[in-house]
Amino acid sequence: MKTILKSHQSRAIDAMKASNKGCIYVPTGGGKTQIMIEDCLDKVKFSTYRLNIVVVAPRILLAQQLSGEFLSVLGEKYIHPALNVLHVHSGETQHLSTTKSDEIYKWANETYGHKLIFTTYHSLHRIVESEIDVDVLYCDEAHNSTSKNHHVGVAATSKSADYSYFFTATPKYTRGSNTRGMNNNDVYGDTLINVPAPELVNNGTILPPKLVIHDSEEKRTKYNAVEVDRGVILDILNNIEDEKSAKILVAAPNTRTLWNMLTKSDIIEELKSRGYDILHITSKHGAYINQTKVRRDKFFNTLKDWGDDDDKKFVLFHYSILSEGINVPGLTHTILLRNLPIIEMAQTIGRVIRLHKYDYNGIHNNTIEAGNVTQYHKKYGVVTVPINSKSSVATRNRLQKLIELIFEDGLTAHSFAN
Repeated sequence: MKTILKSHQSRAIDAMKASNKGCIYVPTGGGKTQIMIEDCLDKVKFSTYRLNIVVVAPRILLAQQLSGEFLSVLGEKYIHPALNVLHVHSGETQHLSTTKSDEIYKWANETYGHKLIFTTYHSLHRIVESEIDVDVLYCDEAHNSTSKNHHVGVAATSKSADYSYFFTATPKYTRGSNTRGMNNNDVYGDTLINVPAPELVNNGTILPPKLVIHDSEEKRTKYNAVEVDRGVILDILNNIEDEKSAKILVAAPNTRTLWNMLTKSDIIEELKSRGYDILHITSKHGAYINQTKVRRDKFFNTLKDWGDDDDKKFVLFHYSILSEGINVPGLTHTILLRNLPIIEMAQTIGRVIRLHKYDYNGIHNNTIEAGNVTQYHKKYGVVTVPINSKSSVATRNRLQKLIELIFEDGLTAHSFAN
Protein backbone atom coordinates (compact mmCIF):
# COMPACT_ATOMS: atom_id res chain seq x y z
CA MET A 1 0.00 0.00 0.00
CA LYS A 2 1.37 3.39 -0.99
CA THR A 3 2.39 5.63 1.90
CA ILE A 4 0.35 8.83 2.09
CA LEU A 5 2.55 11.75 3.08
CA LYS A 6 1.39 15.04 4.55
CA SER A 7 2.44 18.25 2.80
CA HIS A 8 5.15 19.06 5.34
CA GLN A 9 6.64 15.58 4.98
CA SER A 10 6.77 15.88 1.19
CA ARG A 11 8.43 19.29 1.50
CA ALA A 12 11.01 17.86 3.90
CA ILE A 13 11.83 14.97 1.55
CA ASP A 14 12.15 17.37 -1.39
CA ALA A 15 14.50 19.55 0.67
CA MET A 16 16.62 16.52 1.51
CA LYS A 17 16.83 15.54 -2.14
CA ALA A 18 18.13 19.02 -2.92
CA SER A 19 20.87 18.96 -0.28
CA ASN A 20 23.33 16.38 1.00
CA LYS A 21 23.36 17.79 4.55
CA GLY A 22 21.01 19.71 6.82
CA CYS A 23 18.55 19.97 9.71
CA ILE A 24 14.89 18.99 9.61
CA TYR A 25 12.86 20.57 12.41
CA VAL A 26 9.41 19.02 12.88
CA PRO A 27 7.30 19.19 16.07
CA THR A 28 6.91 16.00 18.08
CA GLY A 29 4.25 13.80 16.50
CA GLY A 30 4.86 15.27 13.04
CA GLY A 31 6.17 12.06 11.48
CA LYS A 32 9.94 12.63 11.42
CA THR A 33 10.62 8.89 11.26
CA GLN A 34 8.45 8.50 8.18
CA ILE A 35 10.42 11.29 6.49
CA MET A 36 13.65 9.45 7.28
CA ILE A 37 12.31 6.16 6.01
CA GLU A 38 10.98 7.59 2.74
CA ASP A 39 14.28 9.31 2.06
CA CYS A 40 16.16 6.11 2.90
CA LEU A 41 13.92 4.10 0.59
CA ASP A 42 14.53 6.57 -2.20
CA LYS A 43 18.32 6.43 -1.76
CA VAL A 44 18.36 2.63 -1.60
CA LYS A 45 16.11 2.30 -4.63
CA PHE A 46 18.18 4.50 -6.92
CA SER A 47 21.71 3.84 -5.67
CA THR A 48 24.09 2.25 -8.13
CA TYR A 49 26.21 0.80 -5.32
CA ARG A 50 25.70 -0.80 -1.89
CA LEU A 51 25.00 1.74 0.82
CA ASN A 52 26.07 1.85 4.47
CA ILE A 53 23.26 3.69 6.25
CA VAL A 54 23.67 4.71 9.90
CA VAL A 55 20.68 5.67 12.08
CA VAL A 56 21.54 7.26 15.44
CA ALA A 57 19.27 7.65 18.48
CA PRO A 58 19.84 8.99 22.01
CA ARG A 59 18.75 5.76 23.74
CA ILE A 60 18.93 2.05 23.05
CA LEU A 61 15.13 1.86 23.35
CA LEU A 62 14.69 4.40 20.58
CA ALA A 63 17.32 2.70 18.39
CA GLN A 64 15.34 -0.53 18.72
CA GLN A 65 12.08 1.27 17.96
CA LEU A 66 13.55 2.95 14.89
CA SER A 67 14.86 -0.41 13.68
CA GLY A 68 11.38 -1.89 13.84
CA GLU A 69 9.81 1.09 12.08
CA PHE A 70 12.39 1.18 9.29
CA LEU A 71 12.11 -2.54 8.63
CA SER A 72 8.31 -2.58 8.77
CA VAL A 73 8.30 -0.24 5.77
CA LEU A 74 11.46 -1.24 3.93
CA GLY A 75 10.68 -4.92 4.41
CA GLU A 76 7.38 -4.50 2.55
CA LYS A 77 9.08 -2.90 -0.46
CA TYR A 78 10.90 -4.82 -3.14
CA ILE A 79 14.55 -4.04 -2.44
CA HIS A 80 17.37 -5.62 -4.38
CA PRO A 81 19.93 -6.51 -3.30
CA ALA A 82 19.13 -7.68 0.23
CA LEU A 83 18.91 -5.29 3.17
CA ASN A 84 21.09 -6.23 6.15
CA VAL A 85 20.84 -4.96 9.73
CA LEU A 86 23.42 -4.44 12.49
CA HIS A 87 22.93 -2.88 15.92
CA VAL A 88 25.86 -1.12 17.54
CA HIS A 89 24.96 -0.69 21.22
CA SER A 90 24.85 -2.81 24.38
CA GLY A 91 21.11 -3.53 24.33
CA GLU A 92 19.35 -6.75 23.40
CA THR A 93 18.07 -7.12 19.85
CA GLN A 94 16.91 -9.86 17.52
CA HIS A 95 19.49 -8.68 14.98
CA LEU A 96 23.24 -9.08 14.93
CA SER A 97 24.78 -6.76 17.51
CA THR A 98 28.28 -5.66 18.48
CA THR A 99 30.21 -2.74 19.91
CA LYS A 100 33.61 -3.94 18.67
CA SER A 101 35.04 -1.82 15.89
CA ASP A 102 36.87 -4.74 14.21
CA GLU A 103 33.64 -6.76 14.05
CA ILE A 104 31.79 -3.76 12.58
CA TYR A 105 34.48 -3.44 9.91
CA LYS A 106 34.38 -7.14 9.09
CA TRP A 107 30.56 -7.22 8.88
CA ALA A 108 30.39 -4.11 6.68
CA ASN A 109 33.01 -5.43 4.27
CA GLU A 110 31.87 -9.04 4.10
CA THR A 111 28.09 -8.51 3.98
CA TYR A 112 26.48 -8.33 0.55
CA GLY A 113 23.84 -5.70 -0.15
CA HIS A 114 22.66 -2.48 1.46
CA LYS A 115 23.37 -2.22 5.18
CA LEU A 116 21.38 -0.50 7.95
CA ILE A 117 23.27 0.17 11.18
CA PHE A 118 21.30 1.33 14.24
CA THR A 119 23.31 2.87 17.04
CA THR A 120 23.23 5.42 19.85
CA TYR A 121 25.16 8.65 20.22
CA HIS A 122 27.03 6.96 23.03
CA SER A 123 28.25 4.14 20.72
CA LEU A 124 28.65 6.05 17.45
CA HIS A 125 32.39 6.41 18.06
CA ARG A 126 32.68 2.63 17.64
CA ILE A 127 31.55 3.03 14.04
CA VAL A 128 34.01 5.89 13.57
CA GLU A 129 36.81 3.70 14.96
CA SER A 130 35.88 0.89 12.56
CA GLU A 131 36.76 3.22 9.67
CA ILE A 132 33.94 1.93 7.48
CA ASP A 133 32.54 4.26 4.84
CA VAL A 134 29.24 5.80 5.94
CA ASP A 135 27.12 6.79 2.95
CA VAL A 136 24.01 8.08 4.72
CA LEU A 137 23.68 9.38 8.29
CA TYR A 138 20.32 9.99 9.98
CA CYS A 139 20.48 11.51 13.49
CA ASP A 140 17.20 11.35 15.41
CA GLU A 141 16.54 13.68 18.36
CA ALA A 142 19.65 15.41 17.08
CA HIS A 143 19.82 17.97 19.90
CA ASN A 144 21.47 15.14 21.86
CA SER A 145 24.38 15.21 19.41
CA THR A 146 25.55 18.57 20.77
CA SER A 147 26.70 17.17 24.12
CA LYS A 148 30.44 17.18 24.74
CA ASN A 149 30.55 13.37 24.89
CA HIS A 150 28.75 12.84 21.58
CA HIS A 151 29.73 15.72 19.32
CA VAL A 152 33.13 14.43 18.17
CA GLY A 153 31.68 11.21 16.76
CA VAL A 154 28.80 13.03 15.12
CA ALA A 155 31.07 15.67 13.58
CA ALA A 156 33.48 13.06 12.23
CA THR A 157 30.69 10.99 10.68
CA SER A 158 28.88 14.01 9.27
CA LYS A 159 31.99 15.30 7.52
CA SER A 160 32.85 11.94 5.96
CA ALA A 161 29.35 10.76 4.99
CA ASP A 162 27.90 11.50 1.56
CA TYR A 163 24.57 12.48 3.14
CA SER A 164 23.93 13.68 6.72
CA TYR A 165 20.54 14.71 8.10
CA PHE A 166 19.60 15.84 11.60
CA PHE A 167 16.04 15.55 12.92
CA THR A 168 14.55 17.15 16.01
CA ALA A 169 11.62 19.15 17.30
CA THR A 170 13.86 21.03 19.71
CA PRO A 171 17.24 22.16 18.32
CA LYS A 172 20.12 23.08 20.58
CA TYR A 173 22.48 25.88 19.60
CA THR A 174 25.65 27.39 21.03
CA ARG A 175 26.85 30.95 21.47
CA GLY A 176 30.22 32.46 20.70
CA SER A 177 33.16 30.27 19.77
CA ASN A 178 31.61 27.00 20.97
CA THR A 179 31.11 24.87 17.85
CA ARG A 180 28.99 22.04 19.25
CA GLY A 181 25.61 23.62 18.51
CA MET A 182 23.33 22.83 15.61
CA ASN A 183 24.13 26.30 14.25
CA ASN A 184 27.54 24.90 13.21
CA ASN A 185 26.96 24.65 9.46
CA ASP A 186 30.12 22.63 8.81
CA VAL A 187 28.71 19.76 10.87
CA TYR A 188 24.94 20.20 10.60
CA GLY A 189 24.47 22.05 7.34
CA ASP A 190 21.65 24.55 6.87
CA THR A 191 18.10 24.33 8.17
CA LEU A 192 16.34 22.51 5.35
CA ILE A 193 12.83 22.88 6.76
CA ASN A 194 11.25 24.20 9.96
CA VAL A 195 7.63 23.08 10.24
CA PRO A 196 5.39 25.22 12.49
CA ALA A 197 3.17 23.35 14.95
CA PRO A 198 -0.05 25.24 13.96
CA GLU A 199 0.28 23.75 10.47
CA LEU A 200 0.31 20.25 11.96
CA VAL A 201 -2.73 21.00 14.10
CA ASN A 202 -4.61 22.38 11.10
CA ASN A 203 -3.75 19.46 8.82
CA GLY A 204 -4.81 16.84 11.36
CA THR A 205 -1.37 15.54 12.30
CA ILE A 206 -1.28 16.52 15.99
CA LEU A 207 -3.58 18.05 18.62
CA PRO A 208 -3.24 21.29 20.53
CA PRO A 209 -2.27 20.95 24.20
CA LYS A 210 -4.58 22.11 26.99
CA LEU A 211 -2.84 23.47 30.08
CA VAL A 212 -4.61 22.68 33.35
CA ILE A 213 -3.47 24.19 36.64
CA HIS A 214 -4.10 22.16 39.77
CA ASP A 215 -3.95 24.23 42.95
CA SER A 216 -2.83 22.40 46.05
CA GLU A 217 -3.27 23.82 49.54
CA GLU A 218 -0.34 21.90 50.99
CA LYS A 219 3.06 23.39 50.23
CA ARG A 220 5.61 20.93 48.90
CA THR A 221 9.05 20.64 50.53
CA LYS A 222 11.81 18.07 50.36
CA TYR A 223 10.51 16.59 53.61
CA ASN A 224 6.90 15.99 52.53
CA ALA A 225 7.43 15.52 48.78
CA VAL A 226 6.25 11.91 48.68
CA GLU A 227 2.95 12.54 50.45
CA VAL A 228 2.25 15.80 48.62
CA ASP A 229 2.95 14.25 45.21
CA ARG A 230 0.81 11.25 46.08
CA GLY A 231 -2.09 13.48 47.12
CA VAL A 232 -1.77 15.71 44.05
CA ILE A 233 -1.87 12.76 41.64
CA LEU A 234 -4.98 11.28 43.26
CA ASP A 235 -6.73 14.68 43.34
CA ILE A 236 -5.99 15.24 39.65
CA LEU A 237 -7.34 11.79 38.76
CA ASN A 238 -10.55 12.58 40.63
CA ASN A 239 -11.07 15.59 38.35
CA ILE A 240 -10.52 13.85 35.03
CA GLU A 241 -13.68 14.05 32.96
CA ASP A 242 -13.38 11.00 30.68
CA GLU A 243 -11.84 8.64 33.20
CA LYS A 244 -12.89 5.41 31.47
CA SER A 245 -9.95 5.41 29.05
CA ALA A 246 -7.59 7.85 30.77
CA LYS A 247 -3.95 7.10 30.06
CA ILE A 248 -1.74 9.31 32.20
CA LEU A 249 1.98 9.96 32.02
CA VAL A 250 3.52 11.23 35.27
CA ALA A 251 6.90 12.98 35.02
CA ALA A 252 8.48 12.38 38.43
CA PRO A 253 10.81 14.92 40.07
CA ASN A 254 13.57 12.33 40.58
CA THR A 255 14.06 8.59 40.87
CA ARG A 256 14.27 8.56 44.66
CA THR A 257 11.00 10.42 45.22
CA LEU A 258 9.23 8.26 42.64
CA TRP A 259 10.49 5.03 44.18
CA ASN A 260 9.60 6.12 47.71
CA MET A 261 6.11 7.12 46.58
CA LEU A 262 5.57 3.73 44.95
CA THR A 263 7.03 1.66 47.82
CA LYS A 264 6.36 3.71 50.96
CA SER A 265 2.95 5.24 50.30
CA ASP A 266 -0.42 3.70 49.48
CA ILE A 267 -0.65 5.20 45.98
CA ILE A 268 -0.57 1.81 44.23
CA GLU A 269 -3.46 0.52 46.32
CA GLU A 270 -5.36 3.78 45.74
CA LEU A 271 -4.85 3.59 41.98
CA LYS A 272 -5.90 -0.04 41.88
CA SER A 273 -9.08 0.79 43.80
CA ARG A 274 -9.91 3.32 41.09
CA GLY A 275 -9.43 0.72 38.36
CA TYR A 276 -6.05 1.88 37.09
CA ASP A 277 -3.20 -0.35 36.01
CA ILE A 278 0.22 0.94 37.06
CA LEU A 279 3.41 1.01 35.04
CA HIS A 280 6.71 2.62 35.97
CA ILE A 281 10.18 2.74 34.49
CA THR A 282 13.50 4.30 35.53
CA SER A 283 17.10 3.66 34.55
CA LYS A 284 17.96 2.66 38.12
CA HIS A 285 15.12 0.27 38.96
CA GLY A 286 14.01 -0.98 35.55
CA ALA A 287 10.49 -1.56 34.21
CA TYR A 288 7.43 -2.73 36.16
CA ILE A 289 3.89 -3.67 35.22
CA ASN A 290 1.54 -3.82 38.22
CA GLN A 291 4.42 -4.38 40.65
CA THR A 292 6.03 -7.14 38.57
CA LYS A 293 9.46 -6.43 37.12
CA VAL A 294 9.58 -7.20 33.40
CA ARG A 295 11.94 -6.97 30.46
CA ARG A 296 11.78 -3.69 28.61
CA ASP A 297 10.50 -5.28 25.42
CA LYS A 298 7.53 -6.73 27.32
CA PHE A 299 7.00 -3.37 29.03
CA PHE A 300 6.77 -1.45 25.76
CA ASN A 301 4.71 -4.12 24.00
CA THR A 302 2.23 -3.98 26.88
CA LEU A 303 2.27 -0.20 26.79
CA LYS A 304 1.43 -0.22 23.08
CA ASP A 305 -1.39 -2.74 23.52
CA TRP A 306 -2.90 -0.83 26.42
CA GLY A 307 -2.47 2.47 24.61
CA ASP A 308 -4.60 1.18 21.74
CA ASP A 309 -7.27 -0.24 24.06
CA ASP A 310 -10.08 2.22 24.88
CA ASP A 311 -11.27 0.00 27.71
CA LYS A 312 -7.91 0.17 29.50
CA LYS A 313 -6.85 3.00 31.78
CA PHE A 314 -3.44 3.31 33.35
CA VAL A 315 -0.95 5.58 35.07
CA LEU A 316 2.59 5.50 33.73
CA PHE A 317 5.33 6.84 36.00
CA HIS A 318 8.76 7.66 34.67
CA TYR A 319 11.83 9.73 35.28
CA SER A 320 13.39 11.10 32.08
CA ILE A 321 13.22 7.88 30.00
CA LEU A 322 9.97 8.58 28.12
CA SER A 323 10.43 12.29 27.54
CA GLU A 324 11.62 12.04 23.94
CA GLY A 325 11.30 9.86 20.91
CA ILE A 326 9.71 6.75 22.41
CA ASN A 327 6.33 6.09 20.80
CA VAL A 328 3.66 5.69 23.50
CA PRO A 329 0.25 5.54 21.80
CA GLY A 330 -2.99 6.65 23.40
CA LEU A 331 -1.69 8.92 26.16
CA THR A 332 -4.37 11.45 27.13
CA HIS A 333 -2.80 13.35 30.03
CA THR A 334 0.57 14.21 31.47
CA ILE A 335 1.25 15.47 34.99
CA LEU A 336 4.45 17.46 35.48
CA LEU A 337 5.75 17.05 39.01
CA ARG A 338 9.00 18.83 38.24
CA ASN A 339 10.33 21.88 36.44
CA LEU A 340 11.71 20.37 33.23
CA PRO A 341 14.32 21.91 30.94
CA ILE A 342 12.86 23.55 27.83
CA ILE A 343 13.63 20.63 25.51
CA GLU A 344 12.33 17.96 27.87
CA MET A 345 9.22 20.04 28.58
CA ALA A 346 8.44 20.40 24.86
CA GLN A 347 9.09 16.70 24.29
CA THR A 348 6.81 15.74 27.20
CA ILE A 349 3.98 17.85 25.75
CA GLY A 350 4.52 15.96 22.52
CA ARG A 351 3.76 12.63 24.20
CA VAL A 352 0.07 13.52 24.71
CA ILE A 353 -0.85 15.47 21.56
CA ARG A 354 -1.02 12.51 19.20
CA LEU A 355 -4.38 11.81 17.59
CA HIS A 356 -6.75 9.12 18.80
CA LYS A 357 -6.88 6.22 16.36
CA TYR A 358 -10.56 6.93 15.57
CA ASP A 359 -9.73 10.51 14.62
CA TYR A 360 -6.71 9.44 12.58
CA ASN A 361 -8.80 6.96 10.62
CA GLY A 362 -11.67 9.42 10.25
CA ILE A 363 -9.39 12.08 8.78
CA HIS A 364 -7.89 9.59 6.32
CA ASN A 365 -11.39 8.34 5.37
CA ASN A 366 -12.65 11.94 4.97
CA THR A 367 -15.38 11.45 7.59
CA ILE A 368 -13.71 13.98 9.90
CA GLU A 369 -12.46 17.39 8.80
CA ALA A 370 -8.73 17.69 9.44
CA GLY A 371 -8.05 20.37 12.02
CA ASN A 372 -11.66 20.67 13.17
CA VAL A 373 -11.02 19.36 16.69
CA THR A 374 -14.70 19.79 17.64
CA GLN A 375 -15.34 16.67 15.54
CA TYR A 376 -12.57 14.69 17.18
CA HIS A 377 -12.99 11.94 19.74
CA LYS A 378 -9.87 13.30 21.47
CA LYS A 379 -9.81 17.08 21.17
CA TYR A 380 -6.54 17.96 22.91
CA GLY A 381 -3.76 16.59 25.05
CA VAL A 382 -4.03 17.62 28.69
CA VAL A 383 -0.91 18.94 30.43
CA THR A 384 -1.43 19.39 34.17
CA VAL A 385 0.82 21.34 36.50
CA PRO A 386 0.23 21.24 40.27
CA ILE A 387 0.84 24.54 42.04
CA ASN A 388 2.19 23.82 45.52
CA SER A 389 5.58 25.59 45.68
CA LYS A 390 7.57 28.43 44.16
CA SER A 391 9.16 26.01 41.70
CA SER A 392 5.76 24.77 40.51
CA VAL A 393 4.70 28.37 39.83
CA ALA A 394 7.85 28.74 37.72
CA THR A 395 6.96 25.51 35.90
CA ARG A 396 3.49 26.84 35.11
CA ASN A 397 4.85 30.13 33.78
CA ARG A 398 7.52 28.50 31.61
CA LEU A 399 5.05 25.95 30.29
CA GLN A 400 2.50 28.62 29.37
CA LYS A 401 5.13 30.61 27.48
CA LEU A 402 6.37 27.46 25.76
CA ILE A 403 2.89 26.49 24.58
CA GLU A 404 2.31 30.00 23.24
CA LEU A 405 5.68 29.96 21.47
CA ILE A 406 5.11 26.60 19.75
CA PHE A 407 1.36 26.36 19.20
CA GLU A 408 0.36 30.01 18.78
CA ASP A 409 3.44 31.73 17.36
CA GLY A 410 4.52 28.65 15.39
CA LEU A 411 8.15 28.92 16.47
CA THR A 412 10.65 26.22 17.40
CA ALA A 413 11.51 25.67 21.05
CA HIS A 414 15.28 25.72 21.21
CA SER A 415 17.90 25.87 23.92
CA PHE A 416 21.62 26.57 24.18
CA ALA A 417 24.33 24.08 25.08
CA ASN A 418 26.78 25.09 27.78
